[in-house]
Amino acid sequence: QVQLVESGGGSAQAGGSLTLSCLGSGYSFSTYSMAWFRQAPGKEREAVAVLTAKDSPKYIPSVKGRFTISKDSAKNTLYLQMNNLKPDDTAVYYCAGDGRNRWSLDDRHYDSWGQGTQVTVSS
Repeated sequence: QVQLVESGGGSAQAGGSLTLSCLGSGYSFSTYSMAWFRQAPGKEREAVAVLTAKDSPKYIPSVKGRFTISKDSAKNTLYLQMNNLKPDDTAVYYCAGDGRNRWSLDDRHYDSWGQGTQVTVSS
């Protein structure tokens, strides 16, 4: 059974940092594209960053230079290091997996999802 479990969310001041983790089971991160998405209150879910099976990253413009996506395939764990946080980063963050390794920012391409972790950034 495929399962993704996020952790590491919480509260931070603007300019602060948080690191999210996503532990996977039931499949190998070394063959999947893995991504972080987020959904703020009243807004649609959006991609934040994606990492291919071969560790090529891609970011949305609003987080580029502030967030870093990475993984430890041996631990089947995906990370999102978030620096210089802004109030606009406040959202529920989800990790997701794409078994076809499409390096996509489209949530329709992802077939495995975690339950989400809340990130709240105050000014």
